[in-house]
Amino acid sequence: MGLFSGKRPSDLGVRNGKLKPPPATPNCVSSQAQGGYHAIAPLQYHGTRESALAALLGIVRATPRTRIVEQTPDYLYAEYVSALMGYVDDVEFWFAPEGGIVHVRSASRVGHSDMGVNRQRIEDIRARLAAAGA
Repeated sequence: MGLFSGKRPSDLGVRNGKLKPPPATPNCVSSQAQGGYHAIAPLQYHGTRESALAALLGIVRATPRTRIVEQTPDYLYAEYVSALMGYVDDVEFWFAPEGGIVHVRSASRVGHSDMGVNRQRIEDIRARLAAAGA
């Protein structure tokens, strides 16, 4: 990875039904944030968790400079690397037990502001997931 890749966090994942809370800096969005800059709606899907996960995996894998770090039946963690400077964003998806909802967290590893990149990424994934009929 590049000069600006930072160190992979060791505290990601789902703990007690929650993804890691966002930092104080404006470089993260989370569907579990309680308002403010960080808040973003969770993804929604129709059909089975398995078909929605397959669609989501297809979207993530089709994105350039993206690597899947961890995958389970209800969780997906990927690293997205920027083209120019090699910044790395950690992106998590958690399929909530109640079904139909995927909680998301997208966060820059380094820097103060992400200039809206994480929010735009999740909104793009949301649109692509809807277009896939998931």
